[in-house]
Amino acid sequence: MLTLLNLLKDGQFHSGQALGAALGISRSAVWKQLQHLETELGLSIHKVRGRGYQLAAPLMLLDPHKIAVELKGWPSFILDSIDSTNAEALRTIEQGKPAPFLVLAERQLAGRGRRGRKWVSPFAENLYYSLVLRIDGGMRQLEGLSLVVGLAVMQALRKLGVPGLGLKWPNDVLVGRKKIAGILLEIVGDPADVCHVVLGIGINVNMQAADEVDQQWTSMRLESGKSHDRNLLVVELSHQLQAYLRRHQVEGFSVLQAEWESNHLWQDQPVSLTAGVNRTDGVALGIDSHGALRLKVDGVEKTYSGGELSLRLRDDS
Repeated sequence: MLTLLNLLKDGQFHSGQALGAALGISRSAVWKQLQHLETELGLSIHKVRGRGYQLAAPLMLLDPHKIAVELKGWPSFILDSIDSTNAEALRTIEQGKPAPFLVLAERQLAGRGRRGRKWVSPFAENLYYSLVLRIDGGMRQLEGLSLVVGLAVMQALRKLGVPGLGLKWPNDVLVGRKKIAGILLEIVGDPADVCHVVLGIGINVNMQAADEVDQQWTSMRLESGKSHDRNLLVVELSHQLQAYLRRHQVEGFSVLQAEWESNHLWQDQPVSLTAGVNRTDGVALGIDSHGALRLKVDGVEKTYSGGELSLRLRDDS
């Protein structure tokens, strides 16, 4: 089926006869595979008598060779379809694969974000990216790590021409109030000694419609007005991560605190912080040297950290 998809990915018309000859199958078998592409991958295929078959829009698939050439230090596994790249990364750790390594997919069947939320993951439209690192330095190497990843994601998108980007504590990259990327970190092992951390990153790249998303969102394509090669994004994101992670490892998070705050979209804004059924209203003052959120609550500065916290603008419905 993917061989057929590679023949169609240019967005041009291809006759059933030509496709069958290239695949060594009958025209009726081609028709059945086309139906599978539509139903299983959610692709739209135009069928015009006398001209053949055409994808509604050209596809730019992830290219293992392009990525491998640029990322020599990070072996990459590129999958057509998976439950989630983070889940696959965790399984690969259990199998003994040495870190660092990268897991990418064209589609996720059970993509997930923070707090158990579903991450909508259509085929070949967005980036589903999980980087596995071994952490030997104990808790200091984990301080503010999700914020460091957010900086790397934001800078990669800026390099590729996306305007108006900013950060939301602790794990989101936004354009205005619309989410363009999210981060999910998962840890295996002893955080105080030796552990592995999975840096899961989802970026909306060429997606233009998604009825399933339950919050305001946008994509690189919607913001820049053009489609983007996800291979270039993988390379740029990886280079940004390498630079930021190296700095974080050597100098600690405190050296990145000011840069993060300067890109914090909700700095000095009234916000609500929720943890389960508990809600705290305050003003976002920024973050501390460990990456914890600083809020002014009833005139007193307080700090908050934890994976189950959710931050919203006070007037955000």
